[in-house]
Amino acid sequence: MTATAFAPETEERLALARQVADAVLFEGYVLYPYRASAAKNRLRWQFGVLVPPAWGAEHDEHDFQHTECLMEPKQGAILSVEVRFLRARRRTVQQARPDGGFDTVPELHLDDRVLMPWDEGTEERVELVVPVAELLGDGVTRPFTLPAREDTEPVLDAAGRTVGRLLRQCERTSGRVTLSARELDGPYRTSRLTAVVENTSDWTPSGERGDGREAALPHCLVATHLLMALSAGSFLSMTDPPEWAKGAVAACRNLHTWPVLAGEPGRGDLVLSSPIILEDHPAIAPESPGALYDATEIDEILALRTAALTDEEKREARGTDARAAAVIDLADSMPAEVLERLHGAVRGLREITGEADGGFPDENGVQRPDTPWWDPASDAGFDPAHDRVVVGGRTLGAGSRVELRPGLRHTDAQDLFLQGRAATVEAVLHDVDGAVHLAVTVDGDPGVDIRREQGRYLYFQPDELVPLEGDA
Repeated sequence: MTATAFAPETEERLALARQVADAVLFEGYVLYPYRASAAKNRLRWQFGVLVPPAWGAEHDEHDFQHTECLMEPKQGAILSVEVRFLRARRRTVQQARPDGGFDTVPELHLDDRVLMPWDEGTEERVELVVPVAELLGDGVTRPFTLPAREDTEPVLDAAGRTVGRLLRQCERTSGRVTLSARELDGPYRTSRLTAVVENTSDWTPSGERGDGREAALPHCLVATHLLMALSAGSFLSMTDPPEWAKGAVAACRNLHTWPVLAGEPGRGDLVLSSPIILEDHPAIAPESPGALYDATEIDEILALRTAALTDEEKREARGTDARAAAVIDLADSMPAEVLERLHGAVRGLREITGEADGGFPDENGVQRPDTPWWDPASDAGFDPAHDRVVVGGRTLGAGSRVELRPGLRHTDAQDLFLQGRAATVEAVLHDVDGAVHLAVTVDGDPGVDIRREQGRYLYFQPDELVPLEGDA
């Protein structure tokens, strides 16, 4: 859906930012092994999901995103905003009957693919162009509605005969975008920009047993994020603001999203507000051969493992989604030199100016210190199995019971799923910088014995744990 058209120069700037925004849009869209039947692909859409208000109130999921950032607009500046999200399009597989009708089936086998029911993601956009002067006070509000629609696609066999069809259905949903700004006191002409995206769908759960998250998804805004561009002026970095703006940045409220500077490094006229934590001026790795859609993807291992799937697994992946089929084709056709390029990259070098204090050059001519930066012998003073650390006035060590409270400073979104879970401390570890980490296993984890056998734990800092009552 498009509310208006951007100016050509704005569209050109946004095109570069959309390369990263597309990665946000499709983060976790379909995971390796890219088959609909895989367990990890049965729970979809984890990032930036804005649910219908009635469903969110009952299931503790949010129906809005709230972004605040600072900007220094020039006189007559125009703000261009693009709200981007996916809408779940439910696909049903039907097999043709001899009488010309169709029956819904769990799967349909073809020579080159296996078709199964699946929720496809269709990209939606809502665009607003507003003079910054109009944002002062109450600002502007733009409601939008996405109508329900249904379409069918015939499925043909190798001989061109109709053997079935795909029935695709999108449900009606609606939302609202609210933009406002307030000038801040101080020597600089700075304003706080507020952008709120809401799901205003009137869909309500029926109360029946099958009325879970899957029923709500077609009415959701999925992977929701914002692109905002100033025609004249700039935004301030929320991650690394100038000293004079740190207090104003700390006062900004960002709920379920975080704004970063986007576009070319060195420019500040574009912001991406994303449900995934990013750094300023994020960019796609130049070595990446294409989108693999797997959350926190590691291109090399994904490409190798995808190429190693069996022919039957690849048939199902190709029938799962057009994007999954493209990943299979990419892995099968990737030249050796492209795969080799994924094996590692140097992101930055710094020049050494001046002589090192002491030390000696290694076989590559790199100056090394006389002593290692960390002496392995010092490790003898630590005993992870018996060391203890004080948390909340109580000492914790191996065997202690705790409640997990992941800290907001961390970037691992998976930690959020462990909020409030009970766990057992397995070891107390000290890193080379002197920080303390507690290795834990989560209660009820079916793989806990394997974790202990392999020494593969989850790690938290002391302020992310709360001792449970009754534990020593």
